[in-house]
Amino acid sequence: MSDPVLLSYALDGSGGGTALHDGAVSHLLKDDQLAWAHLNADHPDTPAWLRREVGYLDDFVVNALLADETRPRILPVGEGVLLILRGVNLNENASPEDMVSIRLWIDPHRIISLQRRKLKAVGDLAANIEAGQGPVDCAGFITMLVGLLFARMAPAVTSLAEEMDNIEEDVLDGSANALREQIVSIRKKAIIFKRYMAPQRDLITHFLEAKIDWFADHNHHHMIEAHDNITRFVEELDSVRERSQVISDEVTNILTERLNKNMYALSVVAAIFLPLGFLTGLLGINIGGIPGAENPQAFLVFCGMLALVVGLQIVIFRKMRWF
Repeated sequence: MSDPVLLSYALDGSGGGTALHDGAVSHLLKDDQLAWAHLNADHPDTPAWLRREVGYLDDFVVNALLADETRPRILPVGEGVLLILRGVNLNENASPEDMVSIRLWIDPHRIISLQRRKLKAVGDLAANIEAGQGPVDCAGFITMLVGLLFARMAPAVTSLAEEMDNIEEDVLDGSANALREQIVSIRKKAIIFKRYMAPQRDLITHFLEAKIDWFADHNHHHMIEAHDNITRFVEELDSVRERSQVISDEVTNILTERLNKNMYALSVVAAIFLPLGFLTGLLGINIGGIPGAENPQAFLVFCGMLALVVGLQIVIFRKMRWF
């Protein structure tokens, strides 16, 4: 069976780090040097690993790290912090709005993170460490991870706004027939995105208010910037939802107006042919005494009479402003 640890690093305090293997991560997690271990939450050995390597964690913290369903949250516990974040799902054949959670336990000397599905931001963070441009401490780890998560969110939110722009253009061009499903799809994506992004905005607010000792003041401006970014994303999602509702109403109005015009045209045609149908039906009965039955010119006379009736109807309809 594979190791529950997907990757691990000993951070050197200068932005770089050394990849750890086998028992080295266990040793370092008990040392004062900052270490990061990233685990597969679905691995059957992960619960035992957590209780063995970070046995001082309360059971509710371990359960939160291993939970099947999570939502963004922050919970200071002693010197550490339980932190659960979400990032857009950029895995192959996946929907970006199906956001992926990352669960973290962070204290001054160790960082434990868990995932159930692959998260691109984790790979970005590991690449930064390999390049010597990673975090220098646990506070920097949080700010860098949050920044990477939110940077991956920006294209997804922008894409929704651009789709809405295209739909607005189509509506203005008169192509409203096939847009209702697209509008519903975009609105649904915006709702799902906001469901996970809005709590992360509140999470950062609570984080800044928590006054965590090891979270140095120089990291606060990064978190404030992250808060501004996530707030902008949430506001953009609200705008997309509102625009989708307005466009949906406009499409409904266009289709309703088009239907009304068609019904109006059919009603006018029916009104014109109603008396004509009555006259032709009346003269078409097979009983004696039908006028003109013996006159070879009767058909032409009758057609002229029908034309006269149609002309009279048109004059009456125009005076009544029916068309």
